[in-house]
Amino acid sequence: MAVVRQPPPLTPARFSSRFRDGGGGGGGGGGAGSAAALWSEVNRCGQNGDFSRALKSVNKILQISKDDVTALQCKVVCLIQNGNFKEALAVINTHTKVLTSDVIAFEKAYCEYRLNRIENALKTIQSASQQTDKLKELYGQVLYRLERYDDCLAAYRDLIRNSQDEYEEERKTNLSAVVAAQSTWEKVMPEDLGLREATYELCYNSACALIGQGKLNEAMKKLQKAEELCRQSLSEDSDVTEEDIEAELAIIHGQMAYIMQLQGRTEDALQLYNQIIKLKPTDVGLLAVIANNIITINKDQNVFDSKKKVKLTNAEGVEHKLSKKQLQAIEFNKALLAMYTNQADQCRKLSASLQSQSPEHLLPVLIQAAQLCREKQHAKAVGLLQEFADQHPANAAEIKLTMAQLKIAQGSVTKACMILRSIEELQHKPGMVSALVTMYSHEEDIDSAIEVFTQAIQWYQQFQPKSPVHLSLIREAANFKLKHGRKKEAISDLEELWKQNPKDVHTLAQLISAYSLVDPEKAKVLSKHLPSSDTMSLKVDVDALENSHGATYVRKKAGKLTGDNQQKEQGQGDVKKKKKKKKGKLPKNYDPKVTPDPERWLPMRERSYYRGRKKGKKKDQVGKGTQGSTTAGSSELDASKTASSPPTSPRPGSATAVSATSNVIPPRHQKPAGAPATKKKQQQKKKKGAKGGW
Repeated sequence: MAVVRQPPPLTPARFSSRFRDGGGGGGGGGGAGSAAALWSEVNRCGQNGDFSRALKSVNKILQISKDDVTALQCKVVCLIQNGNFKEALAVINTHTKVLTSDVIAFEKAYCEYRLNRIENALKTIQSASQQTDKLKELYGQVLYRLERYDDCLAAYRDLIRNSQDEYEEERKTNLSAVVAAQSTWEKVMPEDLGLREATYELCYNSACALIGQGKLNEAMKKLQKAEELCRQSLSEDSDVTEEDIEAELAIIHGQMAYIMQLQGRTEDALQLYNQIIKLKPTDVGLLAVIANNIITINKDQNVFDSKKKVKLTNAEGVEHKLSKKQLQAIEFNKALLAMYTNQADQCRKLSASLQSQSPEHLLPVLIQAAQLCREKQHAKAVGLLQEFADQHPANAAEIKLTMAQLKIAQGSVTKACMILRSIEELQHKPGMVSALVTMYSHEEDIDSAIEVFTQAIQWYQQFQPKSPVHLSLIREAANFKLKHGRKKEAISDLEELWKQNPKDVHTLAQLISAYSLVDPEKAKVLSKHLPSSDTMSLKVDVDALENSHGATYVRKKAGKLTGDNQQKEQGQGDVKKKKKKKKGKLPKNYDPKVTPDPERWLPMRERSYYRGRKKGKKKDQVGKGTQGSTTAGSSELDASKTASSPPTSPRPGSATAVSATSNVIPPRHQKPAGAPATKKKQQQKKKKGAKGGW
């Protein structure tokens, strides 16, 4: 998504209201006297700034003399001061015979400027017979709004050179704003105007110019200085509150957040953007820029928040506050947001509108192609891109790259290679060569890959011979051919490399290896150029290598021998005595005639003959069961006591179970060989406290 910069500010055009004493002719003497009183009232109200009362008096004068030029001019001034620009312009257009362009050119142009009729304002200024300082200053503002920055710069330079009044600081601010706009939108290197950055407006404009040059860190320092100067200048006024200061700083903080976003600090930028929105600044242009930049951070995530923010970009008057490129970027992002939110019709409508406004621009057609791909209409997307490439050959390269990407996504790698090779201006570029060779290798088309190398090498041989890129391509081509067994074809490339650097032993070795299969005699001749084995021997410190950090084997350092170590060193030749293995202790009740239970080490529940416990089944259930029932036959129904049932683990405390298996040692009593005798008591204690034979 395109990110929008906040535009540098221009001070608004100043409008001076000057009222004249005297009036037009009247009827009788009484009329003249009342007119004079009315003119005095107009003059007094004008000096006090009460233009509403002054307008009432002027209207009374016009009732006496409807074509009084001075009265009409004063009425226009009062309407302008009250912000009624349409009404003021209507008065001017109604009385064109009386209010000629020489008399009221500035007022008319100013009304048109404030009503955003910039082209009409320019015509009015140019048609004036005399170019006053007021008209020149308004002319500079009109040129800035029309984005004619070169003419605007010349106009302000002329104003600063030929004017000496209290508005010089404002003119310098506007001059710096023009330079910043040139750097930002036209990528013109700004010239040093020698302006002393004593105000926060000048610092801000300087920061904008630095952002246009890509000097983000320097721009951030300028913005911090601008913030400090703004706080100092506003804090001197006792009537200014902290909220007013924060509102004035909003534009500076917005530019700081933009720099953070460019630097990849999106979390910090997003936090600062949201803080500015919470302040609810009155500048709709600032809000639109910040909302757009938040949308660019969200991308296809947090779409609900983006849909809320996009409403801020549709506020009334935004189109008059931002530059054409800013408005265009916002419209692009709206189309992308519509695509991300699956609003296909809205996306197509916005992108078609953008394409009609800028037929040569790439983004509208790319957005349309992306929307078609989301709808699984890849063939239609490729056709749309091909049509645009045919109509606009200057932008064909970028379009064809997109087409190749779509072909790769479809699995048509060979067709993608054909599209890429049709971009003549990029055929010799190392990046293009690398991409084509990789793709042809994937398709196992080695001949086509070698052909790509050959064409690129021939281009550099013709236009940039022996350049680093040329030699690098020859090297890569030779390595590629050797890798795929094309040693005969690699010989010419290797010879060229060896001629450029006869001391390159690695290239010489590759050349000899290639000739050994084609021309053994030539290989022998070339082998004489190899350095001798003595000169090729590497001086390597073996000990340092073994003791290095990456060594797999580290030799132990020899320490001082003392005591037993010395005896061991002296008796290295003696045969070491073998230690006798002690026999393991057997349990006391161990019977060698009885085979131990192989499952004695397993818990009872995991043994194969374990049948489970019958919980709650006691022999004598007194008071249990229905009335008159008996438990006499319960022992007869116990299957575990029948002769055919398999033996189970003896239950602790059961005398019958022990007597029944008197010849068999219980599993818990059987101990492994070598078990320590000290653990016997612990095991017996565990058996006493155990439940269920565990």
